[in-house]
Amino acid sequence: MTTETPPRLRLEQYLGMQIKRQRQAQELKLADVARIAGISQGMLSKIENAQVSTSLDTLSRLCDVLGMPMSKLFSQYDQPDGNAILVKAGDGMEVVRRGTEKGHTYHLLNHTRGPKKNFEAYMVSMDDASEEFPTFAHPGTEFLHLLEGELVYRHGNQLYHMQAGDSLTFDGDIPHGPEKLLQVPIRLLSVMNYGNE
Repeated sequence: MTTETPPRLRLEQYLGMQIKRQRQAQELKLADVARIAGISQGMLSKIENAQVSTSLDTLSRLCDVLGMPMSKLFSQYDQPDGNAILVKAGDGMEVVRRGTEKGHTYHLLNHTRGPKKNFEAYMVSMDDASEEFPTFAHPGTEFLHLLEGELVYRHGNQLYHMQAGDSLTFDGDIPHGPEKLLQVPIRLLSVMNYGNE
């Protein structure tokens, strides 16, 4: 599975971005802010574009002009990095599930860091309409969203006719699985939530 982690901003980039955002949010011109802060327009442009490191005195004057406390300028720089996981289209790890045959694949769209796994997300692809499926049962709750195709899905003794755009949420402890593929190919997003047990 390929995941992407964006690079961390250098301090100069972060400060420049914050100053520029604040200036633009107030619809202030670069030239006006530079003049009031007592620096050249070129210098302010270089600060905003992280082309120079600047003194605390200059940053303090810019904060005064922009009406923001200096502490706010630095407040989010050292916050913990985000831990979002981006899986690009087609990069999900292929997983073999019990009873799956040719024409039926699961691509895992996430992996959970740390000792506790509280959910899994799969892109399920089915393209063999004659395939027979086992039933599955697992702890937690499952959410299905049908992106493409048409099928009948079994949950316990109930059958649900699903078309593209339909969603189904159910208790995973009760045996469930595709009953009949009516229109292939089928692409089904499956999210299993295991809770905090």
